[in-house]
Amino acid sequence: MKRRLTGSAAFHHGTPSDHARSIAVLRRAVELGVDHIDTAAFYFSSLRSPNELINTALAPYADDLVIATKVGPFRDYAGEWGDAARPDQLRSHVEENLRQLGRDHLDLVYLRRMRQDSIAEHFGVLTELRDAGLIRHLGISGVEVRHLDEARAIAPVVAVQNRYGLGLPSPDGDGDGDAVLRACGELGIAFVPFFAIAGNGGSLGPGDGDEAEVIAVAEAHDVTPAQIRLAWTLHQGPHVLAIPGTGNPEHLAENIAAGALRLTDVQLARLDALHTRAPGPK
Repeated sequence: MKRRLTGSAAFHHGTPSDHARSIAVLRRAVELGVDHIDTAAFYFSSLRSPNELINTALAPYADDLVIATKVGPFRDYAGEWGDAARPDQLRSHVEENLRQLGRDHLDLVYLRRMRQDSIAEHFGVLTELRDAGLIRHLGISGVEVRHLDEARAIAPVVAVQNRYGLGLPSPDGDGDGDAVLRACGELGIAFVPFFAIAGNGGSLGPGDGDEAEVIAVAEAHDVTPAQIRLAWTLHQGPHVLAIPGTGNPEHLAENIAAGALRLTDVQLARLDALHTRAPGPK
């Protein structure tokens, strides 16, 4: 699960989250069976670092807990975004994640593509760091199928993390998100969507309101529209994981409960039709 623990999902904007509540949410998540936490050193806000919150709450780490992080985006200490990290900067980014998390290796590191046409040079550096023992598994994020093919020619890819959800068929505006989902399923690669419950609102939360179809299905199950969006995403295949972000204990429980929802064939068809009608490449 993605930890939105630093306050606003816009990272350095808004009011920082309550420290004690963030720690409590992390510990409660693990108690409820969460074994996959998504984070990154660049997720910091003005007063919070999610990596250091995770370290405080969960170290020493359980053997079955997978902590996934990302490198590629570059932010300065004031929180301002710069260009994509150069290949020669990636080792320092990996080492910063290691330091903040208090670990001697990272379970899974995604290369987050930042508008590069080719990811080969960056991914090659991460492969060298994996061979050196700093990383166990590699993933890629914000990609098209061609980038997946490019990475797999260099080293095994165990997961792809893209923006994807009901009505969001395109990863960050690039290519066909459904094609990436299908390719991952065919190759036995985990597909890990972010913003799966946000709709068109993206990182700022739900957008223009949930469509009537989503609301109707939610009412039939007596759950929230966000839970239906998450359940629909998980129904896209056994290779699909979920990293809904929250720093709220109630939302945490709702997100976990959504994993147990079973949508009927009729409900799935209704939501699939909504997804198909969404703007963007299909």
